[in-house]
Amino acid sequence: MRARATVTQQKTGRPVQFELLEAARSSLQTWLEHRGGAVDDYAFPSRTNHANHIGTRQYARLVDEWVTAIGLRREDYGTHSLPRTKASIIYKATGNLRAVQLLLGHTKIESTVRYLGVDVEDALTLAEHIEV
Repeated sequence: MRARATVTQQKTGRPVQFELLEAARSSLQTWLEHRGGAVDDYAFPSRTNHANHIGTRQYARLVDEWVTAIGLRREDYGTHSLPRTKASIIYKATGNLRAVQLLLGHTKIESTVRYLGVDVEDALTLAEHIEV
């Protein structure tokens, strides 16, 4: 079972939708129960103000700890690599830049192009697969 969620992108203030697979939902539910939180609470509340969420620096520290704990290289993974990876996979599978733009919550297609690192070579490769 999949569930859609919406978050507000910090930079633009625009809503961004994403899917949460059942395994992730179950893990989050278990985590909330373990730490004594409710479904409406932040998954990772601030240490100083539980009505607020953790900051970006604390999040980066946690990601570093998690990556190291499972034996991966910290240099290869960061707070921004997973969204970028999923966006890149979707783009490469579909060639649909507009869909990726919507998923990322970008207002300008140029931002999505820069984010993905799309270049002329990518465009030509996509064009070669289409016959008219």
